[in-house]
Amino acid sequence: MYDPTVARLTYRALLGRRRAAILFVLPALLLLLAAAVRMFAGADDQIAANVLGGFAIATMVPLIGVIAGTGAIGPEIDDGSIVYLLAKPVKRPTIIFTKLIVAIAVTMVFSALPTLLAGLILNGNGQQIAIAYTIAALVASIAYSALFLLLGTVSRHAVVIGLVYALVWEALFGSLVPGARTLSVQQWSLAVAEKVAGQGMVTSDVGLPLATVLLAAVTVAATWYAGQKLRALKLAGEE
Repeated sequence: MYDPTVARLTYRALLGRRRAAILFVLPALLLLLAAAVRMFAGADDQIAANVLGGFAIATMVPLIGVIAGTGAIGPEIDDGSIVYLLAKPVKRPTIIFTKLIVAIAVTMVFSALPTLLAGLILNGNGQQIAIAYTIAALVASIAYSALFLLLGTVSRHAVVIGLVYALVWEALFGSLVPGARTLSVQQWSLAVAEKVAGQGMVTSDVGLPLATVLLAAVTVAATWYAGQKLRALKLAGEE
């Protein structure tokens, strides 16, 4: 289910100069923000939770997921180079699964690791806040990567759609419409973090059992459907 050649090509595409520069910007901003907050406000558990929840989980993780998930396959479909990959004796589900693994790895490295470092800077992992939000970033990275990889497979406007979901649905509607939070990867990941952090430090509108089911369901369904769409794309090319 994993092809090293496909993985190498995907890593090269995601970590090229332009995309790598974008991927480094948000983690750098988070670390600078954490250092500034610690310098001026000192070690405060609630402030640390606010910074990690408001910037790292709500903004940085989904945006990096958009870049990595859509970038793992979208550009190849847009410029037609995916045809050369489809001509290789590699099963279509293997291509999708390999690209998903790469997207997850890139998203985790550029989101979970900076989240952990920022948490340690902010309050030294008091109340397990740094660990809790790092776990949330890791869990969210998997679901976001699968979801945005699917978008990159089915739409030429995947980046725009991904940004709308991350910034409009989760950030805007999620803060205004309580029911919308149930359909939010952010809230699902926070449900996991809530069980790790000190009492009251992390909150989620979704219970842990439901969040776990939804995270797994979205990841599996998005990966499966992306494989189906890629198989259909191959058939269309042959026709």
